[in-house]
Amino acid sequence: MESLIDAKLHRLGDLSNDDRGRLEGLLSGRRRAAAGEALVEEGSRPTFSTLLLSGFVGRVSTLADGGRQITAISVPGDFIDLHGFLLNTMDHSLVALSDVTVAVVQHTDLKRVTEHAPRLARALWLETLIDAAIHRQWLVALGRRDAGTRLGQLICELYLRLEAVALAQDHTFQCPLTQSDLADMLGMSSVHVNRSLKVLRDTGLVRWRNGQVWIDDWTALTERVAFDASYLDLKLSRSSSGAPIARRRTA
Repeated sequence: MESLIDAKLHRLGDLSNDDRGRLEGLLSGRRRAAAGEALVEEGSRPTFSTLLLSGFVGRVSTLADGGRQITAISVPGDFIDLHGFLLNTMDHSLVALSDVTVAVVQHTDLKRVTEHAPRLARALWLETLIDAAIHRQWLVALGRRDAGTRLGQLICELYLRLEAVALAQDHTFQCPLTQSDLADMLGMSSVHVNRSLKVLRDTGLVRWRNGQVWIDDWTALTERVAFDASYLDLKLSRSSSGAPIARRRTA
């Protein structure tokens, strides 16, 4: 977990040693939650924010008929609810999509630290802005992209976000999301998700089996779905094998 925190600190930008120490000092409390458990409930007023250390968390809005829409996904290394620091009442829930571990940061401590560390405050602000940029891309995908493109773009995005915190490499990564989860993110039925995955597999682009994803042709996949990673604000380079290497730009 310490290596993940180190990767997170690097991703947040060119922080001073003092700023890094301040942020590390906030991440003392740990909490575990099982898949399906709500970390934060819609309508609540949380007094803390959390850094996701392992597992996947969804930002969930629940409909009157019991249906749900997953409007965002958090991966290890993400602050999953920084916006709760300033909002009075949560308008959505944060639900564990797998077993997860989080580090808890009390809002009183976060307020104190950011008031005395402007570079750290800007880095955390950047985190929320990128979160909003991802959300906008999801809206565009839901409104203007076909099902296969939506799924392909999500796979590309997840790979780069996980690689940025050293949890993906060589075009493969672990992903605990179910087809039901994907359906609730992409505005599709589970049957349609299954068909779209089959198309990606049959065309030699992606394999998804038992929680493991292999991108067999990164270039062809990104071209097919017109994936542009600029909204992630990552500086992309290439490894000797041709795999994209993602690094967060400095704040």
